[in-house]
Amino acid sequence: MIRALVLLCCLILPSLSHAAQRPNILFLFTDDHAPHAIGAYKGFLEKINPTPNIDKIASEGMLFQNSFCTNSICGPSRAVILTGKHSHINGFMRNGNRFDGDQQTFPKLLQKAGYKTAMIGKWHLTSDPQGFDFWKILPGQGYYYNPEFKTAQGRERIEGYCTDIVTDMALDWLKQNANSGKPFMLMCQHKAPHRTWMPALRHLHLYDDITIPEPTTLFDDWKDNASPARHAEMSIENYMNLVYDNFGPRLEGWDPNAGKSLDKSGFRNLQFMTPAQLTAWNAAFDPKNEALRKANLTGKELVRWKYQRYIKNYLRCIKGVDENIGRMLAWLKETGLDKNTIIVYSSDQGFYLGDHGWYDKRWMYEESFRMPLIVKWPGVTQPGTVNTNLVQNLDYAETFLDIAGADIPDDMQGRSLVPLLKGENPEWRDSLYYHYFDFPSVHKVAKHFGIRTPRYKLIRFYEFDEWEFYDLQNDPQEMSNQYGNPAYQDTINKLKIQLTDLRKSYKDNTDISVKSKTWQKQFRPNSAD
Repeated sequence: MIRALVLLCCLILPSLSHAAQRPNILFLFTDDHAPHAIGAYKGFLEKINPTPNIDKIASEGMLFQNSFCTNSICGPSRAVILTGKHSHINGFMRNGNRFDGDQQTFPKLLQKAGYKTAMIGKWHLTSDPQGFDFWKILPGQGYYYNPEFKTAQGRERIEGYCTDIVTDMALDWLKQNANSGKPFMLMCQHKAPHRTWMPALRHLHLYDDITIPEPTTLFDDWKDNASPARHAEMSIENYMNLVYDNFGPRLEGWDPNAGKSLDKSGFRNLQFMTPAQLTAWNAAFDPKNEALRKANLTGKELVRWKYQRYIKNYLRCIKGVDENIGRMLAWLKETGLDKNTIIVYSSDQGFYLGDHGWYDKRWMYEESFRMPLIVKWPGVTQPGTVNTNLVQNLDYAETFLDIAGADIPDDMQGRSLVPLLKGENPEWRDSLYYHYFDFPSVHKVAKHFGIRTPRYKLIRFYEFDEWEFYDLQNDPQEMSNQYGNPAYQDTINKLKIQLTDLRKSYKDNTDISVKSKTWQKQFRPNSAD
């Protein structure tokens, strides 16, 4: 009997010890946070210093310099992260789809592996979350001010600023569950800095006394791009709405409702602000709007004004995120949980901050294709390291499972980043596959797929039968489409073969046929394209 008990203890204790040693995972996630709006990535906004707390995570962990998405749009990126599978496999190919929550996801597998799991904040997948012990989410896009939240029990509206509220709820969950005896995986997902950009009241005057630097490509005219770039509805000049996007004045002779690709969600949010909130909001913007009326700006000067209003509100929203991340980092340190908690910071894709004259995302061009990824793994990842391997959101699920010591299903399509986080140098992929599926839709970005290697990028706008090719070493801002350059034809031909192989390996059998000239013409009226 005693021998049997001893044997049983020998079997159980290692298992308990392993569970106790497994790290917690805190996944901090935002919407549309461009890497070049993070100080640690050293973009053109670095000196503005919008992200000291995120930068601190980078200084204590690993920054992935070449981190990319598979489909640069909110819902699809989230579905890829949950499943470790491309959009055409997990079924969520465009915003408006409904995520099949019955399918395999990494939170479900972590639950089976003994983790407590929670999802708080922006979900944006239509169906209710599965695989979580606790979830509380924003319906749809959610609102910045006094947002409504959904749980399995129903809905409630909470007064305050969304980024602060999500953090409050995340900290409450941690306080109740962090010492349960099980490791935890918490997904804390913010709405910010998604359009329409509404900063917290405390930040409404942040950056008032400075002029934010402009990107060098602010006035790009897309002359050598394929036609989709010239016909998209996302330029600051023509499609960023002065009233609904910038909270600017209604100028005489201009109808804000006559624009295209409108987003009135911010204006709707103003309607259910409290009187005190609305008073503070108007006090911040009214004098600046009156000054614009008097200035009577046109042309490039009006574009510059819109850019300044946009980028300041965008960065103010990020400041709110960064402050709240600071709150979470401080709590982890106070409780000692920081020693065994992996912190992952990311966002669903990149974003145009006036680059190429644009806002929004969707393209396979660098600014929207790239996504931030910063990981702190105490005792494992060397502080202050920068990784340059080609990684994607396709790799997150596998990484989380590997961290937990759980099996990685064979049907997942990414790779665990754990060897990279440990400083190892494994044989790694030499190319990435991308596919955007949503046309015609808001912003009118054509469907396209492509391949990116460390040096080159080849893009196929298949419905319009057009290609683009860039040498990123010589043209990192993708200002010169070299597809028709004979000097690159051998490289392009090899990339086309690689691209076909990638489509086969990722089992992308979606329709990529060229549309008829009649079909194309409806999107190119009065155009030589």
